[in-house]
Amino acid sequence: MVQFTEEEKVIRRIDKRFSKGVVQYNLIEDGDKILVGLSGGKDSLALIELLGRKMRIFKPKFSVVAVHVVMKNIPYQSDLEYLKTYAGSFDIPLFVYETSFDPSTDTRKCFLCSWNRRKKLFDAAKEHQCNKIALGHHMDDILETLLMNITYQGAFSTMPPKLVMRKFEMTIIRPMCLVHEADLIELARLREYHKQVKNCPYEVESSRSDMKNILRQLEAMNPEARYSLWGSMTNVQTESLPE
Repeated sequence: MVQFTEEEKVIRRIDKRFSKGVVQYNLIEDGDKILVGLSGGKDSLALIELLGRKMRIFKPKFSVVAVHVVMKNIPYQSDLEYLKTYAGSFDIPLFVYETSFDPSTDTRKCFLCSWNRRKKLFDAAKEHQCNKIALGHHMDDILETLLMNITYQGAFSTMPPKLVMRKFEMTIIRPMCLVHEADLIELARLREYHKQVKNCPYEVESSRSDMKNILRQLEAMNPEARYSLWGSMTNVQTESLPE
């Protein structure tokens, strides 16, 4: 019987869930040119590796470019050389863009920052003739968003694995939609990722942190809770709900 090391087990779990998500939601097709938003965090670094390795397989045939967006009015210590070398090790070119926002126009500073980053990614995708943008959200992110929207918005919604934006002629994909954050944390430790430093004056403890704790509590009650939550999104029994 083959004995796998702990590192091999982690990588095999991630690869299996990554491949399942890509196939199940038809995220990558022949001829795709995919832009990856490379922030330098563990999730985007892992996504570069996963797409980079898959890109070397003959089918589906696709290409990847990475984009790092620097917000000029927030203190950064991005190790651009590290990010360039890391992406290059998977034959993925890295492009760096700058943007900024006026914090006096809105009290929702995190929203403004995120919106301007996302806008820059769309602009870069158009510039590089990409038809898809891959984001590094994992299963935990999607379930936490589901819980947040139910709790704060009164809406049963979340970030879908695939979102076709016809207005912008662009498709958003989340290839790590079935990958667990715990495995990505372990991968980051094994790969010894260089963490990028961002000293954001607007960053505060968010509701997402609370939802992380709630998700952990649910899993303590039921180890299969995350799969039940995921399954509930495609098992909406309307006859048992108010009209």
